[in-house]
Amino acid sequence: MYYLTIKRRFAAAHRLLDYQGECASLHGHTWTVEVEVAGDQLDSCGMLVDFKLLKKMVDGIVSEMDHKYLNELIHFDLGGGGVNPTAENIAAYIFKRIRGQMEDLGKELCLREVKVWESPDASACYREDK
Repeated sequence: MYYLTIKRRFAAAHRLLDYQGECASLHGHTWTVEVEVAGDQLDSCGMLVDFKLLKKMVDGIVSEMDHKYLNELIHFDLGGGGVNPTAENIAAYIFKRIRGQMEDLGKELCLREVKVWESPDASACYREDK
C-alpha cells in the first residue's frame, strides 16, 4: 500500500457559537490542511497520483474559505442549518468534498484522512474507517 500526503494553508476567521470561552469571540487562524490518500497501484510513471493534481483539487476547496469569515459560508451558517466551524467540522467538510471529486479521477484511490490544524500544536482529523 502506498500513502501520499499533501499540505495546504489558508487564512480565515471564525467564532464558535454556544461555546463558553475565548473562541466564542471572532478570531482567526492560519489553517493547515493535510490530505492523505492511499492505493495499491502506481501508474506507468511510478506515481499513486500526481501531487499537482491532488493539490489542485484541495486548492479549489480551501480557496473558497481563504480570507473568509467561515460562519458566513453556507455549510457553517448555523442560522441556515449549517454546523459550527470547528476544526473537526472543517476537516469533515473538506474530506467529503474531496471524496466526491476523487471518484471522478477514475483511479483506485482511497481518501484516508483530512487533518486540519488551527495552530502548530492543535489539530482535528476526520476519516471514515471501514
